[in-house]
Amino acid sequence: MNRYRYDRELIDMAASLSEADRFKFMDIVQNETQNPVVNFGWNVWLGFLGIDRFLVGDILAGILKLLTMGGLGLWVIIDCFLIGNRTREVNMMKIRDIYEFVRAHPA
Repeated sequence: MNRYRYDRELIDMAASLSEADRFKFMDIVQNETQNPVVNFGWNVWLGFLGIDRFLVGDILAGILKLLTMGGLGLWVIIDCFLIGNRTREVNMMKIRDIYEFVRAHPA
């Protein structure tokens, strides 16, 4: 998921809520989501251990990356381009659940 689509969907969700619910929603989102730039940093620093993939919940990919030492470095390079989008995809799944929770339990 690209950054602009991610931002647009998040803004649309927040705008559809009342002000009190919007603050509640954004507070939960900030606490429950991961920063794609931080995951990129994990990939650059310890990517050969699969840390970035474990953080986004891709356990099997993390184990494979660990066992192959990052695909002998190739997988680390590829993940430099992919890990940001994967982090946003995982975040958006969480955000949609948070949005439904806040709508079901208004302030």
